[in-house]
Amino acid sequence: MRSSTTVFAPDASATPPSQSTRRARLTVASLFSAQGGPFTFDVAAGECVTVSGPSGSGKSVLLRMIADLDPHEGDCLLDGVACSEMPVEAWRRLVQYVPAEPGWWSDHVLDHMPDSDDLRGLMVDFGLAGHCLQTPLSRLSTGERQRLALLRAILLHPGVLLLDEPCSALDETSTGRVERVLQALQAQGTAIVLVSHDVRQAGRMGDRHFRMHAGRLAGITP
Repeated sequence: MRSSTTVFAPDASATPPSQSTRRARLTVASLFSAQGGPFTFDVAAGECVTVSGPSGSGKSVLLRMIADLDPHEGDCLLDGVACSEMPVEAWRRLVQYVPAEPGWWSDHVLDHMPDSDDLRGLMVDFGLAGHCLQTPLSRLSTGERQRLALLRAILLHPGVLLLDEPCSALDETSTGRVERVLQALQAQGTAIVLVSHDVRQAGRMGDRHFRMHAGRLAGITP
């Protein structure tokens, strides 16, 4: 029987061990470009690292470099396997980037993801009505499109989620729903890098916190 929150374990993980013994799921190794860096840090299986900072400071650039979407030097590793040693399509499927303003190549939701029990279960978890699947994307609200983009990423069973303001268009109730799904994914071993301007959300979700300023990343003391 499906639990009240639908979860998907990443392809190469079991339930993670304790915080003190967890291995790195994502390793960012001397990653840099003209827009920022170098960035070096690990994210353990089941861990959420939050990144805050002013607009234009380089937060989205960091996520896009990790996702191998922007030119960069340095490398990233997923479970010890380097991005540079992996086909780009495979990396981007396993390390899923969900931008603040998701892109859609078709106005039909089901052109972007297959209709399935998993899809329907996540829609319930996210508080999305069934009619969203038949309504053109251009007629859905920003918050509905934002949740559908996150749902699309989760259905690919990634090992890492790179989330850029995933709840910026959501009310408190919908934000809580999304956070519960993300926390369930963490319990299954998914690593999350979460960019958020919401200090309260960072406090609820983050195991560690970083602040970006002028393309440089610094740890925040709890």
